[in-house]
Amino acid sequence: MKHKMHLHDVPYSLIKNGTKTVELRLYDDKRRAINIGDIIELENRKTKETMQVKVDNLYIYPNFVELYKHFDKVSIGYCKDEEASPFDMLDYYTEEEQAKYGVVGIKIKKI
Repeated sequence: MKHKMHLHDVPYSLIKNGTKTVELRLYDDKRRAINIGDIIELENRKTKETMQVKVDNLYIYPNFVELYKHFDKVSIGYCKDEEASPFDMLDYYTEEEQAKYGVVGIKIKKI
């Protein structure tokens, strides 16, 4: 199955250069439809450039605090010298949304 996701410029670029290998999302109905082996078309919100990635694995957690414990910060989109905080995800998803749906780390590979 094929899916589509929009990303801001920085995370899109990190995936494109192979640094970011795990996309973080709310595990809502849209993401529950994603399965290992599926293709996701990523679109850069700024440039409208697209690329395709394959889903290698799905990691489901109750919230981003738990998810962050299981991944190195570079794989989820931080620079080596940057401090990683699960509370950064509150810019995108509220604690209430996380409690309602849970969250997912989508392990991806460029194709």
